[in-house]
Amino acid sequence: MTHLYLNPIGGLAGDMFCAALLDLQPELFEELQQLVQTLEPPHGLKLGLREAPGGLHGLRFHVQLPEQPDHRHTHYTQIRELLDGTALPDGVRQRAQTIFQELAEAEARVHGVEPDRVAFHEVGNWDSIVDIVSAAFLLERLQVSSCSCGPLPRGGGRVHTRHGWLPVPAPATAYLLQGMNMIDDGIEGERVTPTGAAILRSLQPQSAGKGRLLGTGYGFGSRQLDGVPNCLQAQLLDDEVGAGYRADRVLEVSFELDDQNPEDLASGLERIRQLSGVLSLLLVNAIGKRGRPTQQVQILAQPEVHDTLVEACFRETRTLGLRHRKTRRWTLERREMSIDLPEGRIRVKLNLGPDGWRAKAESRDLSSFSSHQQRERIARLAEAAALQQNQTYESDN
Repeated sequence: MTHLYLNPIGGLAGDMFCAALLDLQPELFEELQQLVQTLEPPHGLKLGLREAPGGLHGLRFHVQLPEQPDHRHTHYTQIRELLDGTALPDGVRQRAQTIFQELAEAEARVHGVEPDRVAFHEVGNWDSIVDIVSAAFLLERLQVSSCSCGPLPRGGGRVHTRHGWLPVPAPATAYLLQGMNMIDDGIEGERVTPTGAAILRSLQPQSAGKGRLLGTGYGFGSRQLDGVPNCLQAQLLDDEVGAGYRADRVLEVSFELDDQNPEDLASGLERIRQLSGVLSLLLVNAIGKRGRPTQQVQILAQPEVHDTLVEACFRETRTLGLRHRKTRRWTLERREMSIDLPEGRIRVKLNLGPDGWRAKAESRDLSSFSSHQQRERIARLAEAAALQQNQTYESDN
């Protein structure tokens, strides 16, 4: 896994982001061209990659579109269905869906509607769709698991949109940039685009990473800035935090309850737990308003089941509101084996920790034995056999 550091010298846009990552590994461009065709874009759409003019080395990435009738809008649900219906690799699809979800949630917040009712204008064009899918592909191929970013130039003035002239940053962009560091370098104009802001927010930038520098890339935009190169610098580092672990992105949902019958709550939470894409569900005791005892529900799930999960939480519980965020997690490599003993078949879960493989017998398979001593003895036998079998597998592979 790697850490991505972004230095938005001139700003941040989708094409600049793709150019900077391609400057890190230009050999990925041919594979990217083939991948974009799986989206079945309009006939004649082509990707361009060339050296940026000027004294500083870097690349420019652009999407060449054929003549098209005036674009009106594309609904978020249409883009979601487009991505789900293509042959994109799962990791690329998930990253692209996350970026578009960030955009949809921002637009929904600005216009006061549900995300599924959002209609994209500029970011619904094919060039923006390709920028986002390209960014997702490059992040996946570079195995980016964490990100940090330098201060973003605020820009200024106004930008022309389908809704007329809007202040910079535009409302949706401003929402996406909440919580991020910004500076005013005195240069006006749109310095961070909605696409660039959504890509950055999907990466959940944290503090600067540590590790060996693997490479530096520069991606240029088309605009000329006065006294500042209009480029994005991207640096790729070994991710020390994620070394030896598997990293992915999950949806975290939480809410509190203090007025639901325990038996009914147990049934509702079990139905939520059984939903496809739900990874774990935890119920913990807490102290609520005015010192009242309450219970907090914490759920981890795959990001793509967001809508289904939120609807189920409101349907199965008495909660009046919930919180959600996308977050990164690191997990140990895991395996499961079935061990045949004279007493029966026992499943054993194995995980690779910092000190080597560890084993734990499945408690459900031990529950039928009548005493604690018997369960302990059988667990030790099954775990030792699983570790031995796993060692043989490691040696053979």
